[in-house]
Amino acid sequence: MNSVLPSGIVVAVSRSSDHSFSKEVQQSIRLVQGLGVEGDAHLGTTVQHLSRIRKDPTQPNLRQVHLLARELIDELNAAGFDLSPGVIGENVLTSGVELLRLPRGTRLHIGATAVVEITGLRDPCRQLDQYRPGLMAAVLEKDDSGRLVRKAGVMAIVESPGEVHVGDPIRIKLPSPPHEPLDRV
Repeated sequence: MNSVLPSGIVVAVSRSSDHSFSKEVQQSIRLVQGLGVEGDAHLGTTVQHLSRIRKDPTQPNLRQVHLLARELIDELNAAGFDLSPGVIGENVLTSGVELLRLPRGTRLHIGATAVVEITGLRDPCRQLDQYRPGLMAAVLEKDDSGRLVRKAGVMAIVESPGEVHVGDPIRIKLPSPPHEPLDRV
């Protein structure tokens, strides 16, 4: 049986129609089933990230929606990075959801109808350092066993469409066990 965890909230939503690093904050975004964020450059059934298109444009798009925890932005701002919503490319900024601890296949029910399924971790890229020097190192660390920990958010696919607004609740539904840890996608 699937477990339901405590909920969080949407703090900000963003999109960009071009492949710029940062995304513009919006009042709401529309999630399109199987495609991603309407009006966003990463919308599509196959990969839309330019580096991945060069490698294999036929790969499925497992990076339709980028979710990031506001708690990470707070941590980075405390370290002096001066970040605001959307500037490091996330579509949905959350609060109260430990995104990095969720297993692959977790479904996030956002607002009235939208559902996204977490596919994996965002693999941070050097554009972070181009935006703010040292930012790439700040979103990477090593755990006690020496394994690399990527803190730059999670990626998801859209399972059910819907409008996502600031203040919308996020309900977390875990997949059936055994749970698979997140890896980069």
